[in-house]
Amino acid sequence: MSFISMFDVIGPNMVGPSSSHTAGAVAISLIARKLFGKKIDDVKFILYGSFAKTYKGHGTDKALLGGSLGFASDDLRIRESFEIAKHLGVTYSFEESNLELEHPNIVDVCMSSKSGEEMTVRGVSIGGGKIKIISIDGTKLEFFAEYPTLIIDHFDKKGVIAFISNCLQDTNTNIAFMKVSRDVKGENAHSIIECDDKIDESVINALRKNENIKNVMLVQV
Repeated sequence: MSFISMFDVIGPNMVGPSSSHTAGAVAISLIARKLFGKKIDDVKFILYGSFAKTYKGHGTDKALLGGSLGFASDDLRIRESFEIAKHLGVTYSFEESNLELEHPNIVDVCMSSKSGEEMTVRGVSIGGGKIKIISIDGTKLEFFAEYPTLIIDHFDKKGVIAFISNCLQDTNTNIAFMKVSRDVKGENAHSIIECDDKIDESVINALRKNENIKNVMLVQV
């Protein structure tokens, strides 16, 4: 018999009527904000499938914007997301797409800062407030943001994976799941590492010293 969490029965602690359309939407946007790692000055949400059809009625728009402002799913400020964004000088927009994708609840969170940095994160609300991130700036990947997670862009060179593992071992951080993919042999590669323990900032600093590592992003749950 499979284990059933109480959250599968009563759902997550949240503001709004739907775990998929509100709690999941907040979570996607909040993770996108953490991946961006900079102050968001403008954000555009491109909605697909059910999100595009029902986002106003379910409060998905307020939930998405609230997540991009740093609010968790149970933060009552979500109800005032529009007003708070205006007060903070954050501009936002919503775009409905007719494109049919593999899941009905998908959104692109397109963020930019005043200094010109940009990032687009695509996420899926898979039910019960749970989510899956499936691409960053068009690069396909997959993680569920349930563990402290490292997303590392690096060159496909010998020794890089061992170096990453050693950096985590040095802080006694245990790897729960790890997935490595590459675009072309010997060129660009991507590692997603989900850990049982909180990832120390010293790990990030050590990783960035390796000439074969191009970018490191951290999501602490």
